[in-house]
Amino acid sequence: MRTLARLVGLVAPAPAVAAGLVAVLVGVTSSAAIVFTAAEAAGASSGQTASWMLALGAGMAVTCVGLSLRHRAPIVTAWSTPGAALLAVGLDGVTMAQAVGAFLFSAALITLSGVTGWFERVMDRVPVPLAAGLLAGVLLQFGMGLFTSMEDDFAVVFAMFAVYLLSRRWLPRYAVIVSLVAGGVAAVLRGTLDLSGVTPSLARPVFVAPEFSWQVLVSVGLPLFVVTMASQNLPGVAVLRGDGYRVPISPVIGWTGATNLVLAPFGCFGMNLAAITAAICTGPQAHPDRERRYLAGVWAGVFYLCVGVFGATVASLLAALPPPLILGIAGLGLLGTIGGSLASALGDERSREAAVVTFLATASGFTLFGVGSAFWGLLAGVLTLAVTRSWQRSRRTAPDGGAERGTGDVREPEEAGEAREAEEAVKAAGAARGRDGGAREAAGAPADETRMADGTHRAEGAGESGDPGADSRSERG
Repeated sequence: MRTLARLVGLVAPAPAVAAGLVAVLVGVTSSAAIVFTAAEAAGASSGQTASWMLALGAGMAVTCVGLSLRHRAPIVTAWSTPGAALLAVGLDGVTMAQAVGAFLFSAALITLSGVTGWFERVMDRVPVPLAAGLLAGVLLQFGMGLFTSMEDDFAVVFAMFAVYLLSRRWLPRYAVIVSLVAGGVAAVLRGTLDLSGVTPSLARPVFVAPEFSWQVLVSVGLPLFVVTMASQNLPGVAVLRGDGYRVPISPVIGWTGATNLVLAPFGCFGMNLAAITAAICTGPQAHPDRERRYLAGVWAGVFYLCVGVFGATVASLLAALPPPLILGIAGLGLLGTIGGSLASALGDERSREAAVVTFLATASGFTLFGVGSAFWGLLAGVLTLAVTRSWQRSRRTAPDGGAERGTGDVREPEEAGEAREAEEAVKAAGAARGRDGGAREAAGAPADETRMADGTHRAEGAGESGDPGADSRSERG
């Protein structure tokens, strides 16, 4: 019995299972309705819509479990939420066969990005503070949602928050899952959670032969690729690197694209690295040992498979869960990640301003040309960093008081001047002190005594040779 309990503790630690469950819960409830809207825009039947959920769930299960086990890191994938929003508008008047052709085209471009490695080379040049600022900007709205949701249902969300604080004091490993249970109990007591209308039913795969139309490829497939890379994979990489997971990005991106290629005829429109839900699995709430947090990614894949298999019941389940509960648990699960991201973004004074620009631009939700704020926030931060550093470099190399060439001193002219003045003052004080001590010794005056760390006294200038008995021997002599 003890062996079984130990095995369960190793394979399914409660914090990792809870993190995976919360990640899937947040991901599905926040955007599954957009997926259904996109399927309806393409004229999908109820069976085809369920097949979309099955294909997406199976694809995320394979990539989450496989990549997390392969790289021993909590790699969480998701469907492209901005891509689903794009499809909800762009698929109007497009047949299902043409839509599948656009899915294949976008997946092929994502696979090519992973095989060539160009996306990873771009990400390697992004400074860590800017990536942390981008991540904090992406997660800010969910952190604020913890408190804005109190306006809609104060009793449920405040109960979750209070239980979370108490659990952080007494049960830190289980704080998120305990607060989720508390929120569910509070919702049941208030009558806002009703699961009576949820009827489980299995989804079946429906194959659709692709049809390629260059108009649809350009108007739907290409924007889907750009949005997925800029608004999803970009912050997804920032999440992993922000928590110290230096996984090889190119193979990961390549595998998500290849999986998407295989499942596109069944409705898998876009797969990418998760950002918000991944942050739930990469932070300390997933497991106190960061080397074991990959299990949160594995369990997220298991729960995504359940969502896919029971895809036909997702809509009714979404209608049963109160939105304040979802917003509240998402905010609680991301508190640690938001705090760590802000600390990393603002830690380096030289790039602090650029990190703040990245954070604010990303958090603004600004969208241009169909590309989300994550891309534009990072671009604004890089531009700010380039301009400010070039200005600082020009000041340092200025002929009137700049840093000395070849000395490696990169301080500002004012700081360097103050440092030189302080050094000269110290030297002058030491010289004066030496002259004063020499004069007293010549006059036969005793040297100044200095209290040592052990409470004894030593005369300045005496015993400098390191021999503690030198003074007594000279007196006896």
